[in-house]
Amino acid sequence: MRVLVKGAGVAGLAVAHELARRGAEVTVAECRPAIGGNASWLAGGMLAPWCERESAEEAVVALGQGAADWWNAILPGHVRWAGTLVVAHPRDAAELERFSQRTDNHRRLTQEEITELEPDLAGRFRQGLFFAREAHLDPRRAMAALADKLSAIGITFLFDAEEGTLPTLDSIVDCTGIAARALSLRGVRGEMLILRTRDVALARPVRLLHPRYPVYVVPRADHHFMVGATMIESDNDGPITARSAMELLNTAYALHPAFGEAEIVETGAALRPAYPDNLPRVSALGGTVTVNGFYRHGFLLAPAMATQAAELILTETVHEADRQRRSA
Repeated sequence: MRVLVKGAGVAGLAVAHELARRGAEVTVAECRPAIGGNASWLAGGMLAPWCERESAEEAVVALGQGAADWWNAILPGHVRWAGTLVVAHPRDAAELERFSQRTDNHRRLTQEEITELEPDLAGRFRQGLFFAREAHLDPRRAMAALADKLSAIGITFLFDAEEGTLPTLDSIVDCTGIAARALSLRGVRGEMLILRTRDVALARPVRLLHPRYPVYVVPRADHHFMVGATMIESDNDGPITARSAMELLNTAYALHPAFGEAEIVETGAALRPAYPDNLPRVSALGGTVTVNGFYRHGFLLAPAMATQAAELILTETVHEADRQRRSA
């Protein structure tokens, strides 16, 4: 069976992997000249289903619990199993309590226990929450590595692909994100920064709660930190705004003053595709299977949705072949 996957973001790559694993011949078409530059490229890479329950439905936890294992199985060495630390300043203690009540699979930490986990945060926070079963990865390294793996097993990539030039194959999977406007998606704008400093060391993602703009800081290689991300109901896909940059920087500084002297390596903004319920969907429409609506949960939910999509496509193919045999 030959399948065309449109889009080489995290959803498209995950779907391509699951189809190939089941024996399909897969071609991935991407409108950009290379892997990257899309919403997936700007993601935090947090595999944190229990933290996400604070503002998401229980379905996110159910679908996302196996994500870290999936990524670790296909890209050994990319997943860091260090958990997630959630903290708040004393004036925002109510936010920490609310977060605790809306989530589970965590334990409360004292100031001393926070110091044991993250020595550079010593004395800065009186209490926190630790989600020990959560993990994270670097989205850019993971996407590049997955694309290389797919190429190595024979999957064809078509970059700078235009709609009228795509090959006609047995099935189509649309993973084009916000570009698939016909699906009644809305854009949710997310903005981020990448900072570099040798004066802060973190072993895991840290979420700093605030009533107006909670922010996470995710450590990456070579003293880099991803700081994100705003959640703005907007279809504006322009550059990061001054207001958002200041809020992200102020929150990073509130986590640790040394971020005030960090280099700003990169800023970015992208539109995340979301359905009204903020949950992704796999659906069949007019001969095309669509995988979309990941909102802020791309890397967390892509494995489960890719598995659903691959099973749907291959099941429908078997049924169609059976129908053709019976009518012959």
